[in-house]
Amino acid sequence: MKKNKIISIIAAIILTAFGLLTLYLSSSILFDWFDVRAKQGNYVLFIVGANFLCSILYLTAAYGLYKRKEWTFKLLLTALILLSIGFIGLFVHISMGGLYETKTVGAMIFRIVLTIGFIRITKKLLKK
Repeated sequence: MKKNKIISIIAAIILTAFGLLTLYLSSSILFDWFDVRAKQGNYVLFIVGANFLCSILYLTAAYGLYKRKEWTFKLLLTALILLSIGFIGLFVHISMGGLYETKTVGAMIFRIVLTIGFIRITKKLLKK
């Protein structure tokens, strides 16, 4: 039991850090803080928006994971669905000749895999 609590705390800290990083990166593009838009090149606005929403879900889920709340799983699953829809939309955008950065594809894969990892951890930790 104590081991699971420690794992929950560590996972919540990592998820908080990832959520804060995602919030900073996405909001700095959305709100053009520090002239970031010019530096980012061909960003895809709906991907940035999806990442912004996911950052809020990640931060809320981190709190839920720390407090070991059952709804944490649903938040992370919602983030995964949002990212997956965004990823499909990105491929539609690319196939229609839309401008994008190749790093966006890798970043989306990373986010999806990381979110799946957090879902698995959450499911295991909150299992009764």
